[in-house]
Amino acid sequence: MLHAANIKTGRFTSPHLIDRWDSITIEEKTVDASKFYKAEDMVKLRDSIGNIKASEFEILTATAFELFTQEKVQVGVIEVGVGGRHDATNILQHPLVTVITKIGKDHQSLLGTTIEEIASHKAGIMKPGVACIVDATNQESVLKVLEAAAQDVGAKPLHRRPSETNQESANLQKYLAESDLESHQRVNVSLAYRAAMIAAQQTAPAVSSLALLEGARKSFWPGRLQTLDVRALTGRREPVILDGAHNAQSAEVLGFYVNKRVRTESRPVTWIIAASVGKELPQLVSSLFQPQDNIVAAEFGPVDGMPWVTPVDAESILEVARSVGVQGSLENAGKDVLRALQLAAELAAGDPIVIGGSLYLVSDVLRLLRDHVPHSSA
Repeated sequence: MLHAANIKTGRFTSPHLIDRWDSITIEEKTVDASKFYKAEDMVKLRDSIGNIKASEFEILTATAFELFTQEKVQVGVIEVGVGGRHDATNILQHPLVTVITKIGKDHQSLLGTTIEEIASHKAGIMKPGVACIVDATNQESVLKVLEAAAQDVGAKPLHRRPSETNQESANLQKYLAESDLESHQRVNVSLAYRAAMIAAQQTAPAVSSLALLEGARKSFWPGRLQTLDVRALTGRREPVILDGAHNAQSAEVLGFYVNKRVRTESRPVTWIIAASVGKELPQLVSSLFQPQDNIVAAEFGPVDGMPWVTPVDAESILEVARSVGVQGSLENAGKDVLRALQLAAELAAGDPIVIGGSLYLVSDVLRLLRDHVPHSSA
């Protein structure tokens, strides 16, 4: 949105998709690898001189900020890594605006076992006098935690979006009315629009809402309900769906989408699934699998810069599939993601294929496509 409004924008998200440096973009373009390594070397030198002993994610965060400074971005859009309160990105003390989206159970070993404990960590990004945009579809106990935290910190105003009073921009209402978005996407657009308006008012006051919404129309997020052509890898002509849903909340959204737009009574879905160690597999897959579905379990490869991330054993995924009543074919592809794609194509025989369970599996699939099809748009 901000880029479409001619505001020079940098973005830092995690984890990366294919290469470590693709977590950092300037003006909607991934930073050049040579620039990334040069900035990272500068950060590592400072870390060494200061004997800071920063973590790998702290190094990556500092590298993103270094590149933003070098490129003189007007606004940086920063995604928290884990939680919020103790995250490396929360070193920023004077943001233009903060945003808290739908909160689900994830990273419980770090953030707590209840949704309210997790919400408290998320609320740690609030800052005195800085507006915070909150997803109003969060459960009431979460909203109470966030409202109390905002009052304690002095974060103001606290915007709930979508607005309870429906006092949104007429242009936003028109955009949403004309769009073919699912409910969670509509909420996210509303959150992003309000945050972008607040940021724009502080950096480029003349920006119009129409310019921001034009950016929403053109937005594309790899690995989120992405339609993918895997013909070069499998010979399959029909596209597949690629989505990084990796916890119960995001899996519920993916399952709803598949059931509404993809699944039919006569056509089973073939799933390619991987997951990270520590995920609650039964909760993850219960929103996805139906008894007639086929499951191909896989294990993603090593994650560059994140050696602590490891995959769940593929056989464990198949055991959970059996426990939730899946009666279709169950295949173990192990660490061979290419084989997983080929097995799924054989099982599906033209019926739907959905790849999910892990952003790291998404990465492996996109990397395979890039390496096999150098000029692929994927």
